[in-house]
Amino acid sequence: MPHEPLTQADILLEGFLALDTPEGFRAELIEGEIVVTPPPDGDHEDYIGVILEQVITRSRTKMRFSGNKGLKLTSGGRCPRNHVIPDGTFAPTELRLYRGAEPWMPCEGVALVVEVTSSKPRADRTDKRHCYARGPVPLYLLVDREQSSVTLFSEPEGDDYRQHCTIPFGKRLTLPAPFAFDLETEEFI
Repeated sequence: MPHEPLTQADILLEGFLALDTPEGFRAELIEGEIVVTPPPDGDHEDYIGVILEQVITRSRTKMRFSGNKGLKLTSGGRCPRNHVIPDGTFAPTELRLYRGAEPWMPCEGVALVVEVTSSKPRADRTDKRHCYARGPVPLYLLVDREQSSVTLFSEPEGDDYRQHCTIPFGKRLTLPAPFAFDLETEEFI
């Protein structure tokens, strides 16, 4: 049986999937580049905790959360599918989206992804935004620690979001349905 020759994209994807990163580190394949991120600092985790608590207690739709769920997303150009691990992924509880899911699952059913900038803010601000838009992931919440701001991207179209709303830390940001509540960011200051 003849074998198809492997493309560079195939070889990159195989190499990425075979990576054995040190404990606590995350490896992601973003737009044809392998990105390895060290464990997050305490402030990073505090921001995630603040968002998680508000979503769980205030969201109109009951949500499930994952802080380590790998998502397979469409890539741009000729690179392999993006393999991204958001800092936070929310999906409606009724979907039971995480039950039985592979380590790298498609994003259908995901309602919101959250990223908090760390050592590589460009990846969160630009590269991942494009990945999530192509998903399409309906809502992308970016907590930018360098800019002291929170941005909600919505209405994905092509490789970007048509709408975005940025607020400084300390203000409220309305999360639309299925969440339908105002996210308070006072604790980010």
